[in-house]
This record gives sequence, C-alpha cells and structure tokens, in this order.
Amino acid sequence: MSDGNYSDVLFEDGIQEEEYASGVQLQLWKRLFEFAKVYKGSLIILVSCGIGTAMAEAAFPLITRELIDTAAAQGTDTDLAAFGVMYAGLVCVVVTSTFGFFYMAGRLQTFIGHDIRQAGFDNLQRLSFSYYDKRPVGWLMARLTSDCERLTDILAWGVLDLFWSTSLMLSITVAMLIMEPLLALLVLIAVPLLWWVSKYFQRIILLSARDVTKSNSLLTGAYNESIMGVRTTKAFVREHDNHVEFQGHSGRLYEHSMRNALQNAVYLPLVMTIGSLATAAALVHGGMELVAGALTAGTLVAFITYTRQFFEPVQILAMWLAELQMAQASAERVISLVDAEPQIRDNENVQAAISHAEPFAKESELAIDGHYRHIHRIELRNVSFHYLPEEPVLQDINLTVNQGETIAIVGATGGGKSTLVNIVCRFYEPSSGQVLINDQDYTQRSLHWLQSNLGMVLQTSHIFSGTIADNIRYGDLSATDEKLEQAARLSGAWDLIMEKEEGFQTPLGEGGHQLSAGEKQLISFARAILADPEILIMDEATSSVDTVTEQRIQEGLTEVMRGRIAFVIAHRLSTIRSADRIIVIDEGRITEQGTHQSLLTLGGHYADLYKRQRLSSAHQELLV
Repeated sequence: MSDGNYSDVLFEDGIQEEEYASGVQLQLWKRLFEFAKVYKGSLIILVSCGIGTAMAEAAFPLITRELIDTAAAQGTDTDLAAFGVMYAGLVCVVVTSTFGFFYMAGRLQTFIGHDIRQAGFDNLQRLSFSYYDKRPVGWLMARLTSDCERLTDILAWGVLDLFWSTSLMLSITVAMLIMEPLLALLVLIAVPLLWWVSKYFQRIILLSARDVTKSNSLLTGAYNESIMGVRTTKAFVREHDNHVEFQGHSGRLYEHSMRNALQNAVYLPLVMTIGSLATAAALVHGGMELVAGALTAGTLVAFITYTRQFFEPVQILAMWLAELQMAQASAERVISLVDAEPQIRDNENVQAAISHAEPFAKESELAIDGHYRHIHRIELRNVSFHYLPEEPVLQDINLTVNQGETIAIVGATGGGKSTLVNIVCRFYEPSSGQVLINDQDYTQRSLHWLQSNLGMVLQTSHIFSGTIADNIRYGDLSATDEKLEQAARLSGAWDLIMEKEEGFQTPLGEGGHQLSAGEKQLISFARAILADPEILIMDEATSSVDTVTEQRIQEGLTEVMRGRIAFVIAHRLSTIRSADRIIVIDEGRITEQGTHQSLLTLGGHYADLYKRQRLSSAHQELLV
C-alpha cells in the first residue's frame, strides 16, 4: 500500500515493511473509527455513561462544599437527610454508569476486534502472490493477533477514557472558575506545560512503539518458521543456530520494549509532578484566603478535592496518549493489511460487467462478450517477466496451446518454468507482452472466472486440517460422494483411502503429517480432478510417488486430460514422453519445442538431458 502516509521499504531479513509518516495520523484513526461506527448504539451508550459518570463525580465536591458551609452556619439544625439522599442519588448514577461503560467497552472491543480480523483475513484471500513474496506467515499473524488486540483495546477503552476525562475536566474547570477564579487560574496554569510535555513524549513514544511492533513481527515470524521447519532443523542439527538467531530477535525486542517502557515511566511521573505542584500552589493560596476570611472552609475543601480530581483525568489522558502511540503503530500495520490492494485484479470494465450480470449467475460462467464460456485456446505473445527490473525471468515467450493439448515444460532449475505457468494462471501478470484466452487479452476477463477453471497439483501438496474427504472436496465443495469416489479412483488414491480404517472420513490433522509425501500427492491429484478444470497444471506432480503409483496416475490422467489444456512441469523426462508438445526453457527463453521423438532427433538440449537421465538411471540400477 502506498499513499501520502505509507511507503514500502525493505526491512530486516528482506521482509517488506511499510514506512509511516511521523505524528498522530488523524486520517488513520478516522479510517479505523469506521469499524466502530457500525455499532452506533453501543457507542452512544458508552459515551453517555462516560459523560454521566464524569458529571456525577464533579457534583460530589459541590455537595460536600454545601454541607460544610451549611453545617458551619446552622450547626445541629442541618438537614443531613437531604444531603444523604443527594449523595445516594449520585452514587446510584455512578454505579449504573460504571456498569454501563464497562459492559459496552468490553462489548465494543470484542465486536471491533472480530470485524477487523474478518476484514484482514478477507483481504488476505484477495491479495496477489507478490504480496506474500516478502512477508512470512508469522509476520502476518502478528498483525491480526497482538497488533489487532492493542488496537481494539484503544478503540473501545480509549473512547471511554477520552470522553470521561474531557467531560470531568470541563465540569471541574467550570465549577472552579465560578467558585474562585484566581484559584482556578493557579491550577489551570499547569495545562500549557502539560501540553508541551505530552507533545514531546508523543513523538518519541510513537517511534519506539513502531520499533517494538516491527521487532515483535520478526520474532513471531522466526518462531513460526522454526516450528514449521522443525524436521529440517533436526535433520541438519540447526537447533543452536536457530536459538542464536531467535535470541537476536528477542534481544532487539527486549531493547525496544525497555526503551518504550522507560519513556512511559518518565512521562507519567512528570505529569503527576506538574499536577502536584499546581495542587500545592492552590492549597497555599487557598489557605491564606481562608485565614483572611475571604474563602469559606467548604469552598477550600471543594477546591482541594477538585484539584486532585482535575489531575486524575489528566493522568488518564496522559496514559491514553502513551497507549495511543503504541496503538497507532499497530493501527498503521493493521490498516496497511486491511487496505492493501492486490497488484492483480479485475479492471473497471470487467467489474462493471460482473456487477450488471444476473444476480444468481455464476461468475465462473460469465463471459464478458456473452459468446463463450469454455477455454479453447491460450496464446502468449512476446511475454516477458521480471521480479526485479535488472533480473529478467522470462524473455519474449511466444506460445499457443489449444484445447486438448498437453504441453510439457522442461529446463534447468530457475529457468522460468513455474513462472511461465504462474503467468498463464494469472498469479502474476506479464511485465510486457500479452496472454490471450480465446483471442482476448485475459486482463479483459474476470480473474475469478479464470482461476475457478484451474486445477493444480504442485510438487509440495498442501493438506488442510480435516478428513480425507474434506481435502478432496476442497476442489468442489458441492461434489457428491459418487464424484468423490470417481476422483479418488482416477487419481490412484482409492487404494490408499481404502487402507485407512475410517476410509474417506480419516482425520489427517494439521498439514497431514501422518501421510507420506507421495500420499499427499495422491490426495492433491484427486482434489484437482474433482475440480473438473479447463486448465490442468502439474508442477513436478509425480516427483514424490513410486513408479508403480506413477504408472497408475498416468493411466488416470490420460482420461482426465482429454479435452483440456494441460501444462506439465517435470524433471523426470520419462514421465512426459507422451505429451503433445515439449518445450525447453533455458534462461527464460524457449529454445526448443516439439514432440519427444522430434526433439531427440534434433539432438539439442532436450536430447542431452534425456540421455544423461537414461545413463543415470542405468547406473543406479547397476548399483542396486
């Protein structure tokens, strides 16, 4: 996200971090307050309870003043019952208002937190792959957990503190000015000094708060990656190195947190000291006035009570401003996530066409021109792509694939094979050139329409928490049990499933750790087949299965691929001999293309790769 207040920079460990403008960002808080405005009724009750509590508290010293002065004048004839009733009434108001604002603040904190997390997660689903290239999982988790928690706390309780504190200060100021203007001015003269101190500490606390939140994100990211990669860590005996790295992140978080805590520890006592000095000045002058007979005892007692009360909300506001700095650092990060725009999205024409479609029309069936729904041809014209301008990944790719064709893509690691497929799928868009679907630039089609017609089997298959059936049905949530069984048989996963005691209802747990890599691949194949895609992508899809299972998969795929466009990325060249066309990518360019036999006859790069693999396989067989 980039605008007047945000700019993207590379932060530590290559993580892309936003850099923010200094000072309190009113526009940011206005944006966040939109989440609170949804609960207008609760907000009104919260503010009303805060103001009611403040006015009731401000009324206590007035009653005390009246009681002391009346008792001094009337002695035992003073009607104490009347004062008791007034005190009791104010206590009821304070108790009721306090219950109301505690309940409403907690309610708002819960609801707003829920809505912000929902908005953040929803936006994460829409963001392009490029957003995740420089942002690890733990870094993102910190934004929707600790950052969000701090933010919702200030939004709910901060609103209460703001209205309660300002209402109480205004009420006390008016009462003091009416009772004794000179004494009031002695107290209020401390306000400009308090404002200057608060202004200074706002800035430095905000800067240290940003350092704390950044360090916390790095720590969370390192912790998450260490847990996720625990098998690799143990296999390479990296426990000590990981611990040292984690200590570094933890040490930086400790340093930034201590600096922030020190700044808060200095700020609040300063506010209390200034308030105490003002109270002392009022007490000295008021005592002299009382001795001189210019001031009643009741007025002096009320005034001293007011001076103590006046600086209590000042201290609360000081704490609130300190928390605001921490919360703003979190708010900047959360909102940058909630408002992040995907680099790849539907253009205005496509959005307009979708918005004018029939209410119950499936977007996956929507044709912008109304003439077709199926994908008959994909064409790449002069396609080039780069992640960094000085490092091209693909250069001048020209390729046409027709319905029913299977295209195998081979080449050296890092040559651009997966990037080419990602561009076809529109996970990334070309830096230059065009991708046409049925002779129309695919940027003029719905992104959802294209990607809902994809089926993908990757080298590393992701298994979700849930049962085997849940994981396969992820390809089509409305699929019947019959279709589920058919997909399992075609993919070669049937025997695996039947070996399990609970069959399709076997729980797999997080990440499917109880399955082997090959078994995960079979489940992933079944998922892709169930999706019934127009375009089937297989990226090293059979690399983790044995040769017998691979043969079974190939037999099923022969039927599945019929009538579809298929892209197969493979290092094991024996698996792609039956492809309609094989293209060889070297350093981002298509250097050869043709059938298996024609490329062998050509005697180029593909022929060399194939011969080397044959020799390697023969050598391994001799060793066995």
